[in-house]
Amino acid sequence: MNRQSILLTTTALALGTLVPATVAGPAAAAPPAGGVASASARGPAVAVGHSHPQVLSVGGAGVYRIGASLAALTTNGHIDWTAPGCDGVVHAGATGAWAGVILLAFRDGRLVEVGTATAPPRSPAGATVGMSFAELEAIYGWRGSLIRNDAGDAEAYLVRIGSRVELFTGHPIRPGVGYFQVGPASFVERNFRQGVAC
Repeated sequence: MNRQSILLTTTALALGTLVPATVAGPAAAAPPAGGVASASARGPAVAVGHSHPQVLSVGGAGVYRIGASLAALTTNGHIDWTAPGCDGVVHAGATGAWAGVILLAFRDGRLVEVGTATAPPRSPAGATVGMSFAELEAIYGWRGSLIRNDAGDAEAYLVRIGSRVELFTGHPIRPGVGYFQVGPASFVERNFRQGVAC
C-alpha cells in the first residue's frame, strides 16, 4: 500500500470510528464496482455499542488469517467491499466486529496484509496506533528497529517475526504511529521501503 493510500485509509478509518453510522444508506445497498455485494446490503446495519476486537498479529486477525482465500472469505460473508489496486492487488473491507477496524490486501487471491488505523487492536506485545516510536522501542527492544523508506522521506518501526512483519508507520498530522499493518515481509516491508510501482 503506497503512502497516499495509507493516508486516505487512515483518514477514512478515523472518521468511521468518530462518526458511527446508525443505519446503512442507499449507497451501502448497491454493490460496489467489481460486482461484489456489500454485506450490509443484506439488511440495515446498526452500529450501537461497537466494540473493537483486541489483537492483530502477524498471523492476521480473527478469520482474516494471512494466506486466507479472498474467494472463501467472500463466500462466507466476511468481505464487505473490494477495490482493485496496483499489480493485481485487491483491497477489501471486513465485516462483523472487524468492519471499519481493519483493511485487507490480497495478492493472487490470498491475504497478504491486514492493517489498521485504530486502537485497539493491539499487537500481541501491546503496541497500538497512537503510540510514539519511543514507546514501541520500550516494548520491543532489540526485536524491532526504526527504518526509513528507500526515498528517505518516511520512517516506520519494523518488527520481524520469521518471514512476517509488524510495521508501524507514521501519522500524517502528528508524531507517532498512524497505521499498524502485518503480513509477509516480501509484501508489507517491500511496499514501505520501495513504494508501489504503479
